[in-house]
Amino acid sequence: MALALLASAAADKLYVASLCQQFGLALTDKASGWHLAWQDDALVLRNTDLPKQGDILVDFASGAASYRRLHGGGKNEAIAKACGLNKKRDLSILDATAGLGRDAFVLASLGAQVVMVERNPLVAALLFDGLRRAAASTELNWLNQRMQLLHSSALEALQHQPAVDVVYLDPMFPAREKTALVKKEMRAFHDVVGTDADADVLLAPAMQLASKRVVVKRPGYAGFLAAQPPTMSVTGKNNRFDVYINAAI
Repeated sequence: MALALLASAAADKLYVASLCQQFGLALTDKASGWHLAWQDDALVLRNTDLPKQGDILVDFASGAASYRRLHGGGKNEAIAKACGLNKKRDLSILDATAGLGRDAFVLASLGAQVVMVERNPLVAALLFDGLRRAAASTELNWLNQRMQLLHSSALEALQHQPAVDVVYLDPMFPAREKTALVKKEMRAFHDVVGTDADADVLLAPAMQLASKRVVVKRPGYAGFLAAQPPTMSVTGKNNRFDVYINAAI
């Protein structure tokens, strides 16, 4: 797949050049399939062959993100309990499979210092642009101090990053057969990112890096990562969070 960024007269040329250099994108006047483009000063992911798909972007100031931050349950959310943020705010967390950064945003809004790791260049560029726009929001002036982006594979990050309190893993999981078409973002991720076939190998280095715990987000129907039973599990509305506390794998 070509990593294309569609040219736009409205985009800042220096910023576009930095995106291309940082994430290995090629600027083009015509793109096909999945590609990055500009819409209302935001970087978006779209597909020329799926006009009904709609644009995908990272917007930490969106209504949904703000609602979850303000009314989503805070420290009582399953993810907060699993990571230990219900007891301590200022935890350092490495989100090794960041995706669109929604879980990282929730963790940061609860006081954690979060490093988002994303290996896919298209998705990493979306995260980078989401952080750029959030920096201009008065309501989110804290965000860039609590959230950082690392464009890297999860395994490389786990092997080379400084120790953190918590490692958070949310590997892509194959969708169930015979289910309805997954929502647009999941379809895009399956097309653009694929599944994390190497997810099982992440658990051991994650345990070595995390000083307190590793948290693995899983669909309710999925088995344990690397077939290793967790210390405990915290069940959310649509997923469960397997927690591995201070135990070598």
